Amino acid sequence: MAGCASPPAPDDTAPSVPGMPGAKPLPAEGPLTVPPLSRLPDTTPRKLAGGFTQATWRDLPGWDADNLEQVWEGFLRNCRGLMRPTGGSLTAPARAAPRDWQPVCAIAADPARAPAAGDTAAVRQFLQTYLQPWRVLGADGKPAANTVTGYYEPLVRGSREQGGKYQWPLYAVPKDLLVIDLGGLYPELAGKRVRGKLQGRRVVPYDTREQINAGAEKPAVLAWIDDPVDAFFLQIQGSGRVALTGGPGAGDTIRLAYADHNGHPYGSVGKWLADKGELPLAQTSMQNIRLWAQRNPGRVNEMLNVNPAMVFFSEEAITDPSAGPRGAYGVPLTEARSVAVDASFVPLGTPVFLATTRPASQTAMNRLVFAQDTGAAIKGAARTDFYWGYGDAAGEQAGRMKQRGQMWVLWPKAAGQPKAR
Repeated sequence: MAGCASPPAPDDTAPSVPGMPGAKPLPAEGPLTVPPLSRLPDTTPRKLAGGFTQATWRDLPGWDADNLEQVWEGFLRNCRGLMRPTGGSLTAPARAAPRDWQPVCAIAADPARAPAAGDTAAVRQFLQTYLQPWRVLGADGKPAANTVTGYYEPLVRGSREQGGKYQWPLYAVPKDLLVIDLGGLYPELAGKRVRGKLQGRRVVPYDTREQINAGAEKPAVLAWIDDPVDAFFLQIQGSGRVALTGGPGAGDTIRLAYADHNGHPYGSVGKWLADKGELPLAQTSMQNIRLWAQRNPGRVNEMLNVNPAMVFFSEEAITDPSAGPRGAYGVPLTEARSVAVDASFVPLGTPVFLATTRPASQTAMNRLVFAQDTGAAIKGAARTDFYWGYGDAAGEQAGRMKQRGQMWVLWPKAAGQPKAR
């Protein structure tokens, strides 16, 4: 239930999301082009909330056991994001310093010096040669350990037209939604935004979930879903695929990607169920919430309206079915190799070694991942949301994951301590 629902990362170079700056979309595949350092102007360093202490590869639990499958593909994809210049906006989540990464990404882009993608031994040697592990510290200066949850890209069934069983809307961004960057008016509020709408000459909070669904003038609907809980969980995850099983285009599958939200904080339906005595709090998993809804169809809206937050979407074509949705870093997520982090501790674009356990077990799950997403519930040093991939099997894993974990960032050896921009 911690699903990221994360906005694309604000990036001064290319707004892409209605009402807010957004990360310039990058292709899932294609050659990696690394600009010279002269085209990556330096910007003012961003102060992070925590810190780092230098470690060795031997300090990483299970490093030698990670088979590094998909890692090289993910590394090149991540370098494409790293090689975008930053503009120094404090509205954007902190990003890994591009100039620190330029020499390493240049080597990765050179076929004469880069390892073969399928040669995991060579990939491991490349990483150990050019990168240095740093243990993530909390604001108290101590090694951080925190909660690791999971998220995924769900598949739901829907139609472009309302009718029959297709009664649950997924909305586009409303035309009257205002996004106000307070830092543009008051420098001391840099990075703070509010969302609202005009009421006469005043800006008031935007409508809640319940008000939007009950209103006479609703936002445009991108798809009508056949199950209210499926529609809700797709919003919690932040993006998903819709199999059009009825109406125009039946047989096609589209992706609905996060575009914006109504500005209200998330309200936990799990806590509501526990407070009502419907489920023990420890059992409010995604699967059990779905079962409760099936047993109590007349109370589904009562449950869903506990959460005033509403996510709005944009439609994207699926050009590569194996690539995930774009995270806050603007690059497609890689199954079981991408995570959401708190960018005030770990800047986006950073390779991370995550030491945790598999869902609902004590079995070690230690692996290299890439910090490519953020989320409203992902706050604190080493707080992590692990991207399991696409479909029901991934959803089963994500819904049961609430583990403890610790992390190390992997940073170019020649660049010193990790830095953010």
